[in-house]
Amino acid sequence: MHALPKVITAAVVEDDRGSREALVAALSAVDGFHCSGAFASGEEAVVQLPELLPDVVLMDIQLPGWNGIETIQRLKEKMPGSDFIMLTVLDDEESVFRSLCAGASGYLLKHASVMEILEAIRVVHEGGAAITPDIARLVVRSFQPQSTPGLSHRESEVLGRLCEGENYRSIAEALFISTNTVKAHIKGIYGKLHVNTRAGAVKRALRDRLV
Repeated sequence: MHALPKVITAAVVEDDRGSREALVAALSAVDGFHCSGAFASGEEAVVQLPELLPDVVLMDIQLPGWNGIETIQRLKEKMPGSDFIMLTVLDDEESVFRSLCAGASGYLLKHASVMEILEAIRVVHEGGAAITPDIARLVVRSFQPQSTPGLSHRESEVLGRLCEGENYRSIAEALFISTNTVKAHIKGIYGKLHVNTRAGAVKRALRDRLV
């Protein structure tokens, strides 16, 4: 007597009602899949999903309150045996990278067909990673060395201290230069990194391993 194939349980976290209901209907209509829950917010999902423990969770990123990435970070501790697939309209490198770092096993765009979504669920449930060729290229590019923005040695020193949280005065004292000189270096750094704020400079420096 042959054992019945295991049904894969999946849950949906999506704030758009139409999209949420369409995903639930798709999961309910195909043999081998079962929708164990659907939620409109990350906060709701964090409370209820650990009790349901679905095999796979389809997660939107742009949710009200906690976004999908934050929600995964909270759920991974409570649901180590569940896999997460991002299903989103966002196709930028940062969203992909942050999602994968948070623990997502797949990343699909919302124009994916029902069959592509179901196949992605099956793939991650079997231990694989579900990403499209376009997303795979973004992942590869995020790990490639970035071109140097041409910072001078002094600008690199100033940028490093910015990343450590130092203010203009402490940087000036440490490097034995005036605060006006520090400001001039920072203006040059902003221009070369194509940013307009300290936070932007620090983010770029850390992302591209400039310090």
